[in-house]
Amino acid sequence: MSDSPLLFMAGTNTVEEQRARWERKRSRTAKELLETEHKYLEQLDLVVTFFVTILKAKGTLKPAVLETIFGRLESIYSASHVLSLHLERGNLGPGLENFCQNLELYGHYAENLEQANKTLKEQLRKNKSFRRFKKLQETRPQFQGRKLEDLLPLPLQRLHQYKHFLRDLLQNTSPDSADYQKLAKAVKSVSEVSRWVQDIVHKRENSLQLLRVQKMLKGQKTQVFTPGRWYIREGWLLVVPSKGEELKRRMFFLFSDIFIATKPCHPLHLLNSNKLACQAVYPLHQCVVDKVFGHTQSQGGLLSLSFPHKTLLLMSSDQQDINDWYQSLTAAVRQLKA
Repeated sequence: MSDSPLLFMAGTNTVEEQRARWERKRSRTAKELLETEHKYLEQLDLVVTFFVTILKAKGTLKPAVLETIFGRLESIYSASHVLSLHLERGNLGPGLENFCQNLELYGHYAENLEQANKTLKEQLRKNKSFRRFKKLQETRPQFQGRKLEDLLPLPLQRLHQYKHFLRDLLQNTSPDSADYQKLAKAVKSVSEVSRWVQDIVHKRENSLQLLRVQKMLKGQKTQVFTPGRWYIREGWLLVVPSKGEELKRRMFFLFSDIFIATKPCHPLHLLNSNKLACQAVYPLHQCVVDKVFGHTQSQGGLLSLSFPHKTLLLMSSDQQDINDWYQSLTAAVRQLKA
């Protein structure tokens, strides 16, 4: 019985030590969040002060064009300014709770960013006074060699940082703390908006891939750019003919719903020497994929793609390549049939 108080004290010390470690890590993270928020505000301030405010006063750009290029940047700046004031006073929970009410601004900003970049390029091409103005502002010492194009994506980069800061803060906050529930809600809100933004970025990257492949193909007969279609992969494979002919090297493109076979146009063709001619478009919902060989550590492998009226035998001397193709094709077919 005499050991009980000692055990109790040892247990108490362990809990107190854990709380102290949490508090130290939490303080470090909160300090880093505030320091990086100040730096972020300084960078946003360059755009708001030296571009948005002056351009509004000068009328160099029409209001609609100004709105398209800079979107909700001023509102994002204001929300971060309020957040920094809360952080400076140590009001972490209430500050983040208030800030999360403005998080949708980041999603809308991400939705507009592609159009913003297009409009900016267009104005630089045709608006001489804006072109001169931008160049002059960027030579100011405050910009330290940075261009407007470097500063416009900053909110999306900062959103990614918020996600990590808030998770670290939550992990090092005691569940008994008054801030815990507010932090938990903030982490959830930031994660949701971050997924929204990632989805926008993913769709934009996919659109660029579809357009790139469309431009690689001769003519417009094969429509690659179709709503709901996703680019997966591309590469050269050898087609094994059914009647003892030579192997044919072809470029294949795999999408979420179709598999395209192409071959290079004639190198002496006046217009299409660097393009690919589409030979066939295979619908994946009718496809059965089998690995004929390449299961072991042999050299290369052979795939069989069966369609209602055609069977393709595709070969590669690189076993990893054939395995990757097999996984990509089977996953695409399975997803389509799900």
